[in-house]
Amino acid sequence: MKITEKKAVTISYTLKNEGGQILDQATTERPLAYLHGVGMMLPAFETALEGMTVGDMIKPVLSAADGYGLREEEAIVPLPANIFAEAPAEQMVVGNTLHMQDQDGNPIPGTILSIGEEEVVMDFNHPLAGVDLHFEVMVLDVRNATEEELAHGHIHGPGGHNH
Repeated sequence: MKITEKKAVTISYTLKNEGGQILDQATTERPLAYLHGVGMMLPAFETALEGMTVGDMIKPVLSAADGYGLREEEAIVPLPANIFAEAPAEQMVVGNTLHMQDQDGNPIPGTILSIGEEEVVMDFNHPLAGVDLHFEVMVLDVRNATEEELAHGHIHGPGGHNH
């Protein structure tokens, strides 16, 4: 069976940056399962896997623009230090990622760049923004998604969501 829209796909992969550092991994013992073509994965990643079958391997490289986007200076924002007054001290460390909310109440992670008495500078770029993504992917399984999986928008069982 080929990978096409609304198929349940299970893969193992290794994600590396340009320098070969491993950024993420899903092994055959702990694979990743997803619904293909429904927006769960990066569009360029899904395009690279389109039409593949069980046992196929591929090494797609996604440019930063096709991955998590280019770094945007507008996403680096100084915020008043007083809004962090209730944050636990152990979380307020340069380099830590805090889970915050945007002006509409949507969750948005931000990385602390600097901490001053008056302001905290946060970076709301995705941690992989500006990074070319080097994947090594093996297709472990392709099947028709169940009606329940399609209704829930995710795969159930190993490599997917259990509920």
